[in-house]
Amino acid sequence: MRYAQVNTTYYCGVDLHAKEMYITVMDKMGTPLLQQKMPNHFETFKQYLQPYLPDVAVAAESTCFYYWLADACRDAGISFYLGHALYMKAISGGKVKNDKLDSQKIADLLRANLFPLAYPYPKEMRAVRDLLRRRHFFVRRRASVFIHLQVLCQQYGIIDLPAKLVKNKLERRRLLALFDNPDIGMQVESDLQFIEALDPIIRELELHILQQAKYHNWVDYQLLQTIPGVGQMLSLIILYETHDVRRFATVQRYSSYAGVVKCERTSGGKSYASKNTKIRNAYLKWAFGEIIIKAQAEERIAKLYQRLKVKYGPGRAKSIIAHRFAVAAYFMLKNKQAFDVDKFVRSSKYN
Repeated sequence: MRYAQVNTTYYCGVDLHAKEMYITVMDKMGTPLLQQKMPNHFETFKQYLQPYLPDVAVAAESTCFYYWLADACRDAGISFYLGHALYMKAISGGKVKNDKLDSQKIADLLRANLFPLAYPYPKEMRAVRDLLRRRHFFVRRRASVFIHLQVLCQQYGIIDLPAKLVKNKLERRRLLALFDNPDIGMQVESDLQFIEALDPIIRELELHILQQAKYHNWVDYQLLQTIPGVGQMLSLIILYETHDVRRFATVQRYSSYAGVVKCERTSGGKSYASKNTKIRNAYLKWAFGEIIIKAQAEERIAKLYQRLKVKYGPGRAKSIIAHRFAVAAYFMLKNKQAFDVDKFVRSSKYN
């Protein structure tokens, strides 16, 4: 975790919400000079900040509302710092919580150089990353409907249902013929309509994202596709969620960010299970866990995975192989080298 090192005359903490924000401006000694609630309008914000410009630093939590403020501050030449919300909560938690206190705590952390920094994702690629996340949302909803159709058939004793009958758009309407009851048929029909409505939306999103990737980082996109089991969408997810692998000083930090390793927690010589499961990138964790499903088409990787399952069991084996893929991706992107199957199978460190 990195902390902001800021040395300005004034410090502005912003507790930012969907429609309004509360700001606290304080001096180097921690004396509040301004505490004000206002609507989310940058010109209004700038007017209140005017007496403290240009020697003021602005800070806010990394919630989903920070985009407009970060962009506007940088365009106006105002120093802006983005804080990691979960680490900030751990550092400055208290019994009493309100907008005024929150903005004051943010300013205090910045003033004391204890402000935990979050990564400010660049504006140029941010919208495409969010589009990928939206596509992921639609894909998961579609997958849940596939599962519902399979469960529905199993409820009525149809246990030998071919998987392609559900997932193949040319075949799945045959499901309607399996049920005589009109109420069950309506369940199937509604599920099929939901899937058929999502299919073109997902496809259009994928085509647009793929086109944008050509302008952002086409070299790394092609490198990631040399990993067995990684197709267009998985490589795009890894690419956009990682952005610049150089922001991770070590492969251990990248693995921790990707959620493929557990963080050790000790106290008094005793170890405890980590509860900080939110401090990770859920999309990277999902992507590295998915690779092995298709990567087993490569014989050497399939044999390695089978050995791991025999030794550790299926659950832990999947975690280990996901970690290996994350390590491989880190060094591939760092060194600009294609995937090496021999190195992947031979060494757990892949460096």
